[in-house]
Order: sequence, then structure tokens, then C-alpha cells
Amino acid sequence: MAKDILGEAGLHFDELNKLRVLDPEVTQQTTELKEECKDFVDKIGQFQKIVGGLIELVDQLAKEAENEKMKAIGARNLLKSIAKQREAQQQQLRALIAEKKMQLERNELEISL
Repeated sequence: MAKDILGEAGLHFDELNKLRVLDPEVTQQTTELKEECKDFVDKIGQFQKIVGGLIELVDQLAKEAENEKMKAIGARNLLKSIAKQREAQQQQLRALIAEKKMQLERNELEISL
């Protein structure tokens, strides 16, 4: 009877017969929710660590890819410049050959005269 009167007033006794303002069932649910929230926060923290590691890894791979891209561009440019140098050298050699042929023809003309 005293429990009913106290219950109507919003006061309850817990399992240790201590007077509580909250219903023991609500207190238990609150404690369970608190534990679930703690577990959730811990899992979110772990998730953030994993995602942070993944982001670092992706950033590192992006930097390596960019470095390789720059190396490839440099190699391509070097090959282009080497090709141009060879072409210029071939033109010089052709000009030299033409000059030598002309000189040979002049020399042959002088010999024949």
C-alpha cells in the first residue's frame, strides 16, 4: 500500500530498497541505452580511424600516381626532343653529303680538264 502511494507520487524503491525518483524499469532502460550509446561511439571511433587510414592510403597512391605521370610526361618529352635532334642531325648530314658530292663533281671536272 505504501508502495502504491509512493508510486503515484513518482517515487519508487529499487532492488536494494533505496528510494528512487525514476521507475526501476526506466532506470534499467536508461542504463542499457547508455551502454549501447557508448558501444556506438566506440564503433564510430574505430570507423573514423579506419577511414582516416584509408584516406591516407588513397592520398599516398594519388601522389605516387601523379609522380609516375610526371615521369612518363618527362620521358615522352625527352623522346620527342631526341627524335627532333636526330632529324636535325640527319638534315645536317644530308646537307654535308650534298656538299661533298658537289665538291666531288667539281674535282672530277677539274681532273678531266
